[in-house]
This record gives sequence, structure tokens and C-alpha cells, in this order.
Amino acid sequence: MTLLLSVIVVALVFEYINGFHDTANSIATVVSTKVLTPRQAILLAAGTNLIGALVGDAVAKTISAGLVDAAYVTSGTLICALLGGIVWNLATWWFGLPSSSSHALIGGLCGATLASAHSNWHALIWARHKDGPWFKNDGLLYKVILPMVTSPIVGLIMGFLLMTFLYVVLRNWKPRWVNATFGKLQLVSAAYMGFAHGSNDAQKTMGIIALALTASVTAGDLKEIPSWLEFLRHPMVPSGSGNEVVAPWIKVICALTMAAGTAAGGWRIIRTMGHKMVRLQPVNGFAAEATAATVLLVAARLGMPVSTTHAITTSIMGVGAAKRLRALNLGVVERILWAWFLTLPITGLLGYCLRRLTME
Repeated sequence: MTLLLSVIVVALVFEYINGFHDTANSIATVVSTKVLTPRQAILLAAGTNLIGALVGDAVAKTISAGLVDAAYVTSGTLICALLGGIVWNLATWWFGLPSSSSHALIGGLCGATLASAHSNWHALIWARHKDGPWFKNDGLLYKVILPMVTSPIVGLIMGFLLMTFLYVVLRNWKPRWVNATFGKLQLVSAAYMGFAHGSNDAQKTMGIIALALTASVTAGDLKEIPSWLEFLRHPMVPSGSGNEVVAPWIKVICALTMAAGTAAGGWRIIRTMGHKMVRLQPVNGFAAEATAATVLLVAARLGMPVSTTHAITTSIMGVGAAKRLRALNLGVVERILWAWFLTLPITGLLGYCLRRLTME
């Protein structure tokens, strides 16, 4: 019981850190274009993150049941997975690099589970087949690896195309009209981005908590618990359609924790994304936020734990490239790409090593 509660506490710490680590994803553009002050932007992001986190649970189901074999998962496994993700998030936050909290968590989970399974690779669910041998619709390959590659590409291309379209449509507008119009529209796109961020990112920790509770129930660890903790026996509850959904209390506590973390801010990463990578005007910020938020919401509906960081960063790159390729600070872009490339293997190794150490 103590270990289970420890998992929940560490998961919420991760969620809080995710909130301030990824705040820049929601508000960097609206701050850099001076449409909102940092304080106003953070309040907007915290509120929309909260609402988004309470909507849907497809990503949470993927984390809790679609990536690793629950038979190899214990409370110790999950604590090590979360600690691996936390260490990487804090390291990249310190250096101002917008790395993916989603992939940090997934890498830690896969590494720690692999260690618990004594390096049995069958503990990782690569893909399940449905409706024929060539249709792969689940597992690590379909839910994580492919979206990790395709979502940044989609964000880059969509950002470029949308910004190019806006340049054509607005070519006869006076600059002050463009700034005035898109200054208002960016309030909508920033709220849209905050909602999308909450709907995808908060669900990952919901999935971890649901996975921990499911493993505890399966192992019989909750046979004798006080009546006031009876709700812990039901991490997944039936919905009206007959499908299982994540228990409402898990959604609420994760949503509130992420909103609190978002309110704490993440100024180092905001400076990198909003100022160092490319200079943005309100119309650029609108295009980047609208693109990234759409990518995130589509992925959330498909149960894909896509990186908010990847989506918004490549959208900003696409928007900047539409302006002119030299508008991008390629040195900063290179550092960001290295952080992305290293996230899964490093957090996987951290999760694996931490779990092996605790098993000795």
C-alpha cells in the first residue's frame, strides 16, 4: 500500500514538472508576439490545460494498457520509470531545451519494465494485429514510434503551408491591420493550444496511475484497505457505451496538478522557443499554434501520446521557413533535435538502471 501511494505521489510530481516544463509549448508564441504578458499567458494556459485534461481518455488507455505487459509492472517499476523521466525533464529544463515529457515518460516506462522482465523484450508490446495481418493498430510501434517520426513532419509541413496561404491572402493588407487582427485571433489559437496540450499530456500520467492501481488490484495488494480508500480498487470504470474509462478522480487530480505546474511557468524554454529559434509576429504565432493544436487533438483522439513539444516546435520551424529559411536559428534547432533524438534512449536507460539497482 505504501509503495502504491508512493507511485501516485511521484506520478503527480512528474505531472507538475510536466506542467511547468511544457508551459512554453502553450504560451511561448503568444508571449513572444507580445499579444499577452507572461502572467496573462500562464493563466490562460493553466485554465485551458485544466479543461483539456478532463476531456477524453484514449491516451491514458494507451499508457495504462497498450505499451507494456502489465504482468511485468510493479509499483517499483513505475517509480523508476517516473524518476527516469523526471531526471531528464529537469536536465533539459535547466539547459532550456524543449524536449518531450511524453517520450521521457514512455522511455522510462519501457526501460523499467524491461528490467523488471529481466530483459525479456516480450514485455514491450510492439504491435497487435487486428482485421488482418497487415493492419497494425496498437502497441509501441504504432502508438509511439511512428507518431514520433510523423507528427513533427506533419507539424512542419502544415505550419509551412498554412503560413504560405496566409501570406498570399494577406499580401495586400497593411501591417498594422494584420497585427491587430491576428493579435485577437492569437488569443483563440493560444487557448486552442492550451486545450490540446492538456488533452494529450495530462492523460499520460492518468495512464500511469491507472496502470499502478490495476497492477495492485491484480496482485491482491488492495485486499485489506480502509473503506475511505475503496475507490482505489476501481482505476477503470464502465462507461455508457460498455467500454472502460479512466476513473474520474484520476482525471481530476492529474488535471489540477498539471494546471498548477503550468501556473509555475517555464521561462528558460519560453526564451528558447519564443525568441531564440525564430522571431514571430502575431500572424506567425497564430499559424504555429493552430497547426500544433490540430496535430495534438487528432493524435489524442487516436490514443497516440504525441509530444506537444515536437508538434509546436516543428510548427514554429515551418512557419519560420515560410517567411525565409534564414529566419531560423539553425544552431538552436540543432540542439533541440539532439535533445529529441536522445530522449527515448536516455530515459529508457535511466529507467532500466534504476529498476535493476532497486531489484538487487
